[in-house]
Amino acid sequence: MKIEVLTLFPEAFPGPLGESITGRAVESGLVTVSAVNLRDFAHDARGTVDDKPYGGGPGMLMKVEVLFEAVEALRRPETAVIFPTPRGRKFTQALAREWSTREHLLFVCGHYEGMDQRVYDRLADYEVSIGDYVLTSGVLPAMVMADAVIRLLPGALGSGESSEQESFSESLLEYPQYTRPPEFRGLKVPEVLLSGDHGRIERWRRAESERLTRERRPDCWREYLRDRNKKSGGRQR
Repeated sequence: MKIEVLTLFPEAFPGPLGESITGRAVESGLVTVSAVNLRDFAHDARGTVDDKPYGGGPGMLMKVEVLFEAVEALRRPETAVIFPTPRGRKFTQALAREWSTREHLLFVCGHYEGMDQRVYDRLADYEVSIGDYVLTSGVLPAMVMADAVIRLLPGALGSGESSEQESFSESLLEYPQYTRPPEFRGLKVPEVLLSGDHGRIERWRRAESERLTRERRPDCWREYLRDRNKKSGGRQR
């Protein structure tokens, strides 16, 4: 896989993507991560990439012609062009899995007050938000989404089961986990995890995942119930 990030801040990359699991994936050749400076496509010596919005208003907008030329220069037939934006659909684990099957991801990072709408209308394959808040630019969302995708690539994790048992793998949050010692400052590891009974342990983990999801993420719980109901042929309520 190839991941490219079109940004005004190429020096921010690879950043965290060069460390730990994602860093090892890069080192092993599973993925390449590179940043492209949007100012390289500017039409003047100053590297101007923004202008005032029509109709007035605060701030500046990123210029349509610069973004078009940059994306067109980097895009290939297999490319998925992704725009991080607060107006986009919610980024999910399911979307990360979808992208992990693509050959080339191109993240186009906004700045200032955003981009000329014609850029989104003509160039975007995906407009995606990582949450209901506004950041200074698309750099951090691009890093977050790239991290989520890279760790799903075959061979990126140490165990083939690792990504299947994590939070959101079935719209459920991950169950609590513990390690040694079995008691610390009066806080004890649940007895079931010390029992050696793998059937009980699996049932406990499933129950805890369901409990946490139901309590903390009712949106994911509803999705889980819908999926379970579909798999059971609509018999469960």
